[in-house]
This record gives sequence, C-alpha cells and structure tokens, in this order.
Amino acid sequence: MKRVVVTGAGGGIGAALARRFAADGARVVVNDLNADAARSVADEIGGLAVPGDAASEDDVRALIDAAWTDLGGIDLFCSNAGVLSSGDETTPDAQWQRDFGVNVMSHVYVSRALLPRWLDSGEPKRLLITVSAAGLLTLLGSATYSVTKHAALAYAEWLRATYAHRGLIVQALCPQGVRTDMLTRGNEGGSGSAALLAEGALAPEAVADQVAEALAGSGFLILPHAEVADYYRLRASDPDRWLGGMNKLQRGFEDAK
Repeated sequence: MKRVVVTGAGGGIGAALARRFAADGARVVVNDLNADAARSVADEIGGLAVPGDAASEDDVRALIDAAWTDLGGIDLFCSNAGVLSSGDETTPDAQWQRDFGVNVMSHVYVSRALLPRWLDSGEPKRLLITVSAAGLLTLLGSATYSVTKHAALAYAEWLRATYAHRGLIVQALCPQGVRTDMLTRGNEGGSGSAALLAEGALAPEAVADQVAEALAGSGFLILPHAEVADYYRLRASDPDRWLGGMNKLQRGFEDAK
C-alpha cells in the first residue's frame, strides 16, 4: 500500500496505523477533527495533514480530493474515526445522531466519494473500516456504541458483498480493548465494560502490526483479540446462552457499584 489515507489519525489506533504505514514506505495523509493532533502525526511521519470532520460529507470529499491531488491516487483508505459515549435508552437524540454520524455515516461518505474513482479501475483497492468487537458482540453500558458499530459492520459487509467482483477489498477491523484515550475515558466514567476490556487491552501499535499482516491477504474480519472469534461463534450458534452470559456480566457490574 503506497498511498494511504487514515481518518481519526491524531491518536490511538489511527496514529499507530499512520506510523506503521509510513515506516513501511507508504505516503500517508493524516486526518483528524483535532487539527493540531493531525499536524503533529503528519509532521512526525513526513505525511500530509488534512484536518476535518469525518461525519461531514463536505469534509470527507475535501479530504479525498486533497489526498488524491497530493498522492496521485489512493490505494488504501482507513476509515477509522469513531466515538464512544456511555448511555442507554434515555440517551438524548442529539447524542444518538452524533454517534451515528461518526460511527456509520462517515463510512458511507467515504464510499460515496471513492467508489466512482475506484470501481473497475483495473487494480484492487482497499477500504479498511475500523468497527470494534462491539460490532460483532455488544458493549454493556453504551447503547449508541453497540448499535452504531453493528451498523458499521453491516455496511462493511454490504460493500464487500456488492463490490468485491469490481476490485474493492473491504476489511473490518474489530479489536476488543485497546489502550487509547477512548478506553481511558470509559474507565473514568465507571463503565464495568471498560474496566473489563482494560485487562486484556492491546497497545495501538500491536493492532497496527496485525492490520499490516492482514492487508497481505483479503480476509474480511481482522480480529486482534483471538477470543472474539469464539465469542462471535457462541453468539451465532447459541444466542440465548450468550445473552444470558452478557446479562450475568451486567448484573455483576450493577452489584459492584
């Protein structure tokens, strides 16, 4: 992958991906809502910073136009930006809309802008969507994250099923706990899930290394935490047992408060 764009790359997994790709010889465009963070990572790796909001279609189109001009094309787009907020059925509509915009519509905007340039181009193009293990399973304590990450996975699946024969390789990155600011904020909010995920959390660099390996192939799911595959199989084969186990965890979190 010689020409790469990474959204949400001012920190966490996105920054680790940008650094890994640059170390492997790629030219990288760094995007983040935090302009200073984007510029800091870009300066570090010799890339181009294009700050902007991944949940804004205008900003996404401007990002892709700038990257295309600077790089002469895009081989890999890492649609990585995401947000996590705690909440349940009482979460305000504005929060649902914000989380849906970043966690789902950002991927839609990327595909709208890129697919007309990519499809049938004569060479494979890759779209990496950072979902989360929550998209395969769930995340207790955050209704918006669980729902929007399921939707992100569903969209990635739809893209792969619809356009694979036209040269589009879609891969979904589904890590469990990763040592990022997102996980730290979850722990500060007293989330039992965040505390549990922190126990087996990986460094962002370890996730980036596994992504680099996975990009050598075309497997749809990238699972940095091997146990997620077992949980996913249990969820599919025996949903009642799986849901019972998750509810037991929820009761334990409540009793510990």
